[in-house]
Amino acid sequence: MNYYLNIKKTHFYLVCLFLCSFSCKKDASKDYEALSALELLNQTYKSHLNLSTVYLDSLMNANSKSDVLKFYKASRTQFKYAEPILGFSDKDNYKALNAPNILKVEEEDATDIKINQPFGYQVLEETIFEAPFSIEAVKLQAKKTKIRLGFVHQNTQLKLQDYHILWILREAIARVAFTGITGFDSPVLEASLEESAVVYKSLKHLLEIYKSNFKSLDLYEAFQNELDQSISNLESSNFEGFNRYDFIKKHSHKQLELINASKKDWNVNFPYNLAFNGSITSFFSEETFNMDFFSDYKQEDSVKTATIALGKMLFNDKNLSSNGTMSCATCHINEKSFTDGRVVFKNQKRNTPTLTYAALQQRFFYDGRTGNLEGQIVDVVNNTNEFHSNLKDLVSVVKKDVNYNKLFDSIYNGTVTDYNIRQSIAQYVRSLNTFNSKFDNNINNKQNDLSKSEINGFNLFMGKAKCATCHFAPVFNGTVPPDFTETEFELLGVPKDTLALTEIDSDLGRYDVFNTEERKYFFKTPTVRNVSKTSPYMHNGVYTTLEQVMTFYNNGGGAGLGLNLEYQTLPGDSLNLTDKEVKDVITFMKSLEDD
Repeated sequence: MNYYLNIKKTHFYLVCLFLCSFSCKKDASKDYEALSALELLNQTYKSHLNLSTVYLDSLMNANSKSDVLKFYKASRTQFKYAEPILGFSDKDNYKALNAPNILKVEEEDATDIKINQPFGYQVLEETIFEAPFSIEAVKLQAKKTKIRLGFVHQNTQLKLQDYHILWILREAIARVAFTGITGFDSPVLEASLEESAVVYKSLKHLLEIYKSNFKSLDLYEAFQNELDQSISNLESSNFEGFNRYDFIKKHSHKQLELINASKKDWNVNFPYNLAFNGSITSFFSEETFNMDFFSDYKQEDSVKTATIALGKMLFNDKNLSSNGTMSCATCHINEKSFTDGRVVFKNQKRNTPTLTYAALQQRFFYDGRTGNLEGQIVDVVNNTNEFHSNLKDLVSVVKKDVNYNKLFDSIYNGTVTDYNIRQSIAQYVRSLNTFNSKFDNNINNKQNDLSKSEINGFNLFMGKAKCATCHFAPVFNGTVPPDFTETEFELLGVPKDTLALTEIDSDLGRYDVFNTEERKYFFKTPTVRNVSKTSPYMHNGVYTTLEQVMTFYNNGGGAGLGLNLEYQTLPGDSLNLTDKEVKDVITFMKSLEDD
């Protein structure tokens, strides 16, 4: 009780000090002017950061698990109030403070590999609930978190334009929709809904600070009312029963419309696009993503259509291989959602992944050895078991074709280079993100025929089944929203075959790129879009049905099979999904098949 009173007293003292500073400043000079919106935002933001550290201080002075948990929750709440600003303005520190309890490996090249132990709120939360409870271990993690928060507080001075505020709103809304309500950053307490409500309260206050920007008071009130409805929805639900489909369809998308209206009302323009295009009204649309964000080469819109058509021709041309028997389409068959339906293609060691939505990631191949589509094509051309050619011969073949020469004349001013060839094929692949599945059309109000099973499957996928903590919506791959700058790798413990379930597949995955021991058996997380067409599954094609895949995950992956893998990222505990729940998740995934 004394600790609780201390919290109240500390909070009261800080608020009084905060208010007195305004009063003293006002009395000190007749020239006092009200704080600008940005100045008030700075002070509010730093106040939340400061309170986060104050509660961690109290935690470090606590001696019982119940008091530790109380102070953890209080600090975490203040962190969530700060999250919209911190996540936008200081991404590296936000990610560090909110990182999962998994070893952090950064591989820039063979000479620059960093391996860091995680810290922050997720690590602290899991440490609190570790058995046996260790107050020393908890205090160590709290200290690490407090030090970093103090560093952020000390070195923060926001410099934001009005358009940044709208970006902050949109990013926070996306973060809640795709990581906040999934349990991604509340691994034990599953306090995702309560914490998401706190984020929305922070957004309400952000709008209050910038109320004077609104020319239309009706628009301001409509926006605040919508945020209130979201808060009410989040606070009146429980984690497993929450209807995430309805929330995104009726609230997240509505808020995107309000951001667009506010942009017009404020008379601001976005100087450039981030991962999301500037005026999106849906997270599940062909217009959602700015494809230039995912490309190193920016091409004028006026020639993109022609480039895509050229790329399609090159993609299907067997003459590009040394013996004229293989094209990209040999392994990536359109009717099979650009896979081949085989366990592995002849002389390859991995299953052929889909190319649909492949452009919406930051790493390529299952081991992530290239960073863009153009680089991936180099590997295919040079591979002795694929094109068995080289870039010089590739250019020579294209130059000899009269039809290609005409197209390169109009698009590239007659310049045929290996990069232009690769860039054309890459642009074609970048066009394969149609977002026109049954699910997309329903969440975008174009259709109204999703079954209860499909909706429940989505809610399970995004909640209890924890699928979305690795297969992030809206692409349902491993590229992490809302920034989309990082594509994750996971160690699942995939078995060698269904007859040798206690033996892990021998493919070392990411390890083979830089020989980093802590990356053995790690593979990139692919999309589950069009999964109904892309059997067999996993990097080695070990499972032929989605039911087998779900059984593997439901039982805890490799750990559930009895494999002892120190760095397995998939939780080894059973998900305890019922047969009906498994069926519903599969039904939902099948609804992601493009039309």
